[in-house]
Amino acid sequence: MGHTIAEYIWVDGGQPTKKLRSKTKVLRHDVNNLEDIPDWSFDGSSTYQATGKDSDCVLRPVYHIQDPIRGKAHILVLCEVLLADGSPHISNTRAELRTVAARYESQGSLFGIEQEYTLLKGNRPLGWPDNGFPAPQGGYYCGIGADEVFGRPIVEEHMQACLFAGISFEGINSEVMPSQWEFQVGTLDPLSVSDQLWMSRWLLYRIAEKYGVYATLYPKPVKGDWNGAGAHTNFSTKLMREEGGLNYIQFAIEKLEKKHTEMIKVYGAHNEERLTGLHETCHIGEFRYGVSDRGASIRVPAHVAAEGKGYLEDRRPAANMDPYEVCTAIVKTVCGE
Repeated sequence: MGHTIAEYIWVDGGQPTKKLRSKTKVLRHDVNNLEDIPDWSFDGSSTYQATGKDSDCVLRPVYHIQDPIRGKAHILVLCEVLLADGSPHISNTRAELRTVAARYESQGSLFGIEQEYTLLKGNRPLGWPDNGFPAPQGGYYCGIGADEVFGRPIVEEHMQACLFAGISFEGINSEVMPSQWEFQVGTLDPLSVSDQLWMSRWLLYRIAEKYGVYATLYPKPVKGDWNGAGAHTNFSTKLMREEGGLNYIQFAIEKLEKKHTEMIKVYGAHNEERLTGLHETCHIGEFRYGVSDRGASIRVPAHVAAEGKGYLEDRRPAANMDPYEVCTAIVKTVCGE
């Protein structure tokens, strides 16, 4: 009899920012579909999801991919967290997105998410001098060379791992601040893009771990005249992608503006440190949109304006946002009445 090593992955109940947890189960059978992966349990009192007196929480497998670290015979399993009675745990934000995505499925919502992150070695960005700072921003974005780019082996290995696993991984680039990087996931339906973003985050942390490096999603990892880290979220509905779609993009932006204050609350903790009106951001207390404007809350790409259809880019979400919450907020706001 063979075996399958399954890494069960879930989102914890940490506040104000949730983190990923995982543990390993050896299955004494082959896995052909999701039904072959059993539920499991864990100690919720150690993940901010239960008290010690009633600590058992349930892991319900919802999505699995090949494990690029242990090899294709083994799997990574994303799970929802449930209470013992089978109802969603309060920290389980995927459950609401499941409901919202199904309610508005006919509108054909699609997402692409640009995940920025910063590589840290100890308490400093990777490759930065022990004392002081590197040269000011300017030459690092999409840079080449060991004087401008730090951590490329990690970034390349992460990309290959995501592609091996079947994640809809669209690309990588070095970002404006040295040791800051970005990868893109999509274009997918709201539930799939969120599941895949969480899995690609897990793979990033796990691969960086091998190098003794930590990848942080904190939205302003270095104070001062340095760019923060976001998770720009590209969104469209079927009507936005068809002829005359620019009108529907405009309608969507108007709806997003009305809900700005409410939506910012689920766009990532400490986002006020990043959304200052500087460093390619709009101030957190302001809502502005524009064509090709990277200082706007919502950017309409130049090619979308020229073609009269396509998608919008919500530049407000922070790098540490929960994609389940962000996709829920956008779909409810744009697709709802």
